[in-house]
Amino acid sequence: MPSETETATRVQGILDIPLNRFLGMELRDAADPSAGVWFPVGRTAQNQAAVLHGGVVTTLLDTACYLALLPQLADDEHAVTHDLTASLLRSVAADKRVDVVGSVLRRGRSVAFLRAEATVDGEVVAAAQVTKSVVRLR
Repeated sequence: MPSETETATRVQGILDIPLNRFLGMELRDAADPSAGVWFPVGRTAQNQAAVLHGGVVTTLLDTACYLALLPQLADDEHAVTHDLTASLLRSVAADKRVDVVGSVLRRGRSVAFLRAEATVDGEVVAAAQVTKSVVRLR
């Protein structure tokens, strides 16, 4: 588990990614980053049909998985995505709030298997299976 300082640094790093800021991504619970993220389906998250862009939700499904795995990483470990399969289950209209929550299915020494779901008003709109490689930073 990362130290409190390292966790705060990593979470802030996620929040500071320009794409995440541009999309309006927020933590669902500032005291518990592993609780996932949310974002509005504003103009920056829409496709030409004025509904949620599939690439946006896929990116934030991956982000939620990293945040779910974060408590299980040591200070000298990082996780990088090497496989992601997303299912977009239904369209999401403009101005809706999308909540995205990740969970750890299994963490091995060098690989972690995760799942994430995006919901709108409690209904699942997208889901992903994510595999991350756990790598040493130093």
